[in-house]
Amino acid sequence: MALIVQKYGGSSVADADRIKAVRDRIKRTVDASNQVVVVVSAMGKTTDGLVALAELVSATPDPTLAEIAAKEREMDLLLATGEQITIAALSMALQAVGQPAIAMNGSQVRVVTEPNHTRARILYVEPEQIRAALDLGKVVVIAGFQGVAIDPATGLPSNEITTLGRGGSDTSAVAIAAAINADICEIYTDVPGILTTDPRIVPKAQMLAEITCDEMLELASLGAKVLHPRSVEIARNFGVKMCVRSSWLDDAGTVITSPRFGTGNLKALEVNRFVETVSIDYDQVKIALLQIPDRPGIASQLFKSLADQGINVDLIIQAVQETEGVNDIAFTIPQKQLQLAEVVTRSLEIGASLVTVDSAIAKISIMGVGMIGQPGVAAQMFTALAESGINIQMISTSEIKISCVIASTDGEAAIAAIQKTFDVPVQSHQACEITSEANANISPVRGVALDRNRARIAVQQVPDRPGMAAKILEQLVEQNISLDMIVQSQSDRDVNEIAFTVAIADLAKAETALKQYTKALGYGEVTCDADISKVSIVGANMIHQSGIAARMFSALANSDINIEMIATSEIKVSCVVRDHQAEQALKVIHQEFNLSGDHEIEVPSALKK
Repeated sequence: MALIVQKYGGSSVADADRIKAVRDRIKRTVDASNQVVVVVSAMGKTTDGLVALAELVSATPDPTLAEIAAKEREMDLLLATGEQITIAALSMALQAVGQPAIAMNGSQVRVVTEPNHTRARILYVEPEQIRAALDLGKVVVIAGFQGVAIDPATGLPSNEITTLGRGGSDTSAVAIAAAINADICEIYTDVPGILTTDPRIVPKAQMLAEITCDEMLELASLGAKVLHPRSVEIARNFGVKMCVRSSWLDDAGTVITSPRFGTGNLKALEVNRFVETVSIDYDQVKIALLQIPDRPGIASQLFKSLADQGINVDLIIQAVQETEGVNDIAFTIPQKQLQLAEVVTRSLEIGASLVTVDSAIAKISIMGVGMIGQPGVAAQMFTALAESGINIQMISTSEIKISCVIASTDGEAAIAAIQKTFDVPVQSHQACEITSEANANISPVRGVALDRNRARIAVQQVPDRPGMAAKILEQLVEQNISLDMIVQSQSDRDVNEIAFTVAIADLAKAETALKQYTKALGYGEVTCDADISKVSIVGANMIHQSGIAARMFSALANSDINIEMIATSEIKVSCVVRDHQAEQALKVIHQEFNLSGDHEIEVPSALKK
């Protein structure tokens, strides 16, 4: 007998017929001598409708932070009703065919969270009521996306309803699977598994039989709402086996490989040690091209020329500039390739006002699962460096890594400061591995992700001195705002620009918080842009091949798509482009890396809108 957690998204339970289809699948699973816990989302577009209702009755111009906080508490009460409708309907449907079942909302199960509204993290799940119901032969149907806040004064669960943020039902499901030690957590969604991209944009997207958790974290925005990254983080921390399957078909789906043994603490499900290791690389040289024209093809020309000479580029940074029409691009390479790279770079006629080379640098990185989803981790790193008087020259982030370029003479002090802050060892990051023999010769690019739910904020004229990045991020940490891409530009002046992307829903709050401290912290204008999208390529084997980023940039340039920001890690390259070119960008990149399959993926008609 296996203990199985099944999660069904909103489209899977969109109406009575779909609920009955889910009921039948659950019944077949139980009849095969399994115990089943089901986690569900709100029906169809219910959550969207509730959000729209809230805006109709409560929209106010220029709300204060206090007014925003008050509204968030009521939003949680409102949005939590969506899942409660689904659990009651599904439980009744199961009972109608003779299958004992019981519905529970987040507070009844005791999914205990932080006391933060609209984006709370799960602290722990009390498993006793779930196990008691399973022992009675019942299917336990649980409302995803929601929980109950812990009381900071008593340390006990309160009566305050919280929600986990959009996509939180995935997080609920894997957290519950970890708490009850389930054999597998099956995520039922709109497509047959994890695909190389969104089949509504590229119909012949290819399905992957297996993918590592690190790749999946980076591809969290891939396709038709496939997985929330927080769910993958929990799976990795607790060794939960996951499988993504279609709720419309009986296909095998995609297995997501996690470490065999989890190291998480069940009393701190989403507040575990987010930073696992710290590493430093002294074998780095930084080359920066300043004030180059901001037009399609510049990045392609630069990095294709480097790739043609076999030069292995590590970090690539292109940030927002105060001066319109120009950009700075900086990148790092191994020391031994400096002479050739400098010759190639200086020979290019791309209009750079200045090319600078710095061989006295080091790259210090922290690695771990879920760091970018935690607003305070990057700020902690930057603060630790600032308190040791260490200036940050470059910043690059991904979901599993934050890297800073510093002076090589600061290397030992930087390691000591970060080890003290995070209490972590100095070692290489242990990534998840693909174990299937069928995937032994996988492509360096596993998928192309498109995130259209992002806005960009740029803080201009930031004084180039230790501590500024930390102080800026601390203003957002106080508002519980998570950042995505964080990049810091290069400059020949004594100021820099720091740009980052946030969820569109957080844009107003982030802008308000940052503008309050413009004079106090001494930086310049804060600009915002919601008309952008982020397109990314991901693959665990990209690090072993040069020229991958160049191919991505060339594909965009050939379609006259301008790149506005670039950030890279070992397994991911991300570019910010104009939103109206986002789908075209995804298509041309997907085609460039030959990721299409031999047949179209059928998308349910309800999702084609």
